[in-house]
Amino acid sequence: MMATPCSSLAMQLLMCCTLMLVFARPVAPASRGLMPPAATLATMPPAATAPSAPAPSIAPAPAPTAVPAPAPTAVPAPSIAPAQETKIRDYTWNVEYILWAPDCKQRGMIGINGMFPGPTITAKAGERIRVIVNNKLHTEGVVIHWHGMQQIGTPWADGTASISQCPINPGETFNYEFTADKPGTYFYHGHYGMQRAAGLYGSLIVDVPEGKKEPFKYDGELSMLLSDWYHEALYAQAAGLERKGKHFQWIGEPQTLLINGKGQFDCTLGNGTEFQSGIRDNAMTCKREDGKDVEAACDKVDCGDDGDKEEAACREKECSSGGGKDEAECESECRKKGEAAKAKCEDKKTVSCEMIRRSECGPFCRETQCGPVVFNVEPGKTYRLRIASTTSLSALNVQVQNHTLTVVEADGNYVKNFTVDDIDIYSGESYSVLLTTNKTASSYWISVGVRGRKPKTLPALAILNYTNSNINWPKDAPPKTPKWDDVERSKNFTKKIKNTIIYQTNTDNKNLPKPAADQQPIIMLNTQELIGIMSDVFDAAVEAPRTFVEGYDVHKPPEAQAPEARGLATVSNRVYKLTHGHVVDVVLQNADMLRDDVSEAHPWHLHGHDFWVLGYGEGRYDHEEHAKDLNMENPPLRNTVVVFPHGWTAIRFKANNTGVWAFHCHIEPHLHMGMGVIFAEGMEKLRELNVPKESMMCGKTAAAMARQIAPAPYPTP
Repeated sequence: MMATPCSSLAMQLLMCCTLMLVFARPVAPASRGLMPPAATLATMPPAATAPSAPAPSIAPAPAPTAVPAPAPTAVPAPSIAPAQETKIRDYTWNVEYILWAPDCKQRGMIGINGMFPGPTITAKAGERIRVIVNNKLHTEGVVIHWHGMQQIGTPWADGTASISQCPINPGETFNYEFTADKPGTYFYHGHYGMQRAAGLYGSLIVDVPEGKKEPFKYDGELSMLLSDWYHEALYAQAAGLERKGKHFQWIGEPQTLLINGKGQFDCTLGNGTEFQSGIRDNAMTCKREDGKDVEAACDKVDCGDDGDKEEAACREKECSSGGGKDEAECESECRKKGEAAKAKCEDKKTVSCEMIRRSECGPFCRETQCGPVVFNVEPGKTYRLRIASTTSLSALNVQVQNHTLTVVEADGNYVKNFTVDDIDIYSGESYSVLLTTNKTASSYWISVGVRGRKPKTLPALAILNYTNSNINWPKDAPPKTPKWDDVERSKNFTKKIKNTIIYQTNTDNKNLPKPAADQQPIIMLNTQELIGIMSDVFDAAVEAPRTFVEGYDVHKPPEAQAPEARGLATVSNRVYKLTHGHVVDVVLQNADMLRDDVSEAHPWHLHGHDFWVLGYGEGRYDHEEHAKDLNMENPPLRNTVVVFPHGWTAIRFKANNTGVWAFHCHIEPHLHMGMGVIFAEGMEKLRELNVPKESMMCGKTAAAMARQIAPAPYPTP
């Protein structure tokens, strides 16, 4: 179970179905008090960078405009003094409940300043980002995690509830201030409960500093933030996962995929063709006429005209022909028909106007919140397409019809360029690809479909529109998503990602650090099991499970294991305590879940660090056998990595960033059920950080202790 020393014990005790992590290396647990406050504070120098490969550069973006918000109503947020001559990008956010229709169906969700997705943050590397967050959610706390920002010297700004800070209580305010440490494509999202699934996310783009250039050229930028969307409220999802009333209920597949917060549920933008085969074969094509009809009905000035016309037609037909009716009777019947026609018109007008007000009138009517996403591009240009995934569950495939994609960045790090027809992207990952507009002037589909799980959700579609074309809508059918269970295709793409640095032959003294000779890797077994609540589950005074035994078969579910192998499958909320400066190897070992021969891919995200991806393998990891084949030449740097079904993934990072960092599966329901651990790093240097009390104290305690603070100095590597 995820280690959350500050979290509610009552909530944790309700989680009986837990995704399991079993460790193959004992580590002494950290104390439950994560960050004791310090008495003195210092001014932060200009930004430093954690040891890593150079990061990709990004074209400059205009400075954001701060959105005014009401003054805080309770706890004054910490005010952090910037480094001298360092530019600060200021934002003020109200996090609040909103009504929105991202897929043409209105739902309650969480937005920022009345918007979904949240505002895009742009900054240059080395600049400070300051976000004043006012929690306007009346019934729950909130935190914001800045996904990919390493938070060097500011671990309390990482935005992980009960790990790096207390949640911001309703009606209270917190100031996040941190350095945009390196260029890249990032995003932010809620990290309290399942608030990411409720829409609390947005893009974060860091450009190169003035005077710097990236090693690839492009003429313009496009950006796609991908997500999946559920109609069931996140609170109901959470209740099912927490096995309320001893009834476990999985969240199922999403209703819609969203591109930049927009999708379509009842219909598809493309013609009904193979691209949706086996998902929803009867899906209707979205019709422009439907939106026009709704608008026309709402715009109708006077429904009395409909009544008058119906009454006049009746009189002409019924009363003038004789028909055996006296004039008074005929007049009365026609008057009733006229009144009925007027009432019918009024009802249609009311319904149509209400549909427009709720943005449920489809993708083609005015003020819609689910309209097509269109990227207008000039011919003969090269564009940098930024792609980030904040999905709750879905792994996705992205392709641009008739165009190839050259991958140049992954998770804010340069990669050795390679060209593909499409890319697979898992939750928590981000990429930059170069796209050249060298095709016939027309419009082309951008298709985003589900991978890794049998899809029940239609692909999302956007449009790449050449500006010199008279065709503003693609004529051909959208491209079909590769088979969902073609794991080898995804592996082949992932394994193509290499670092631009050759560590063994480079002349810049950029050497790949190595762990101590006597230090074995931490091995984490990814599986799933229904468990009972044990008396010591939340007791951090005992050590984490030491190992999963040799006899554990990763191709069998836990219940099919031999008794001696299954006996050590247990829950741990233990904290890995790492010494500052040590090099840490971690192996993620995948296995069967609850059912035989069912193993799912898991994208793991590490806070506070980039790590080197040393390799992937099949079956059970054997250190003696597999260590010699790991990539020590040009392993890519990432902050999120996938472990494939029934396989393993090996990573390495240097514990040089003092703080308490989460390492977890980025699939929202998996994290909620406990699929994660904590690295408490450099605790012996913690007091050097001068952690603000406000980040670790909540409610009236925080109000009593509130004071002006300055940022802490950077840690010494």
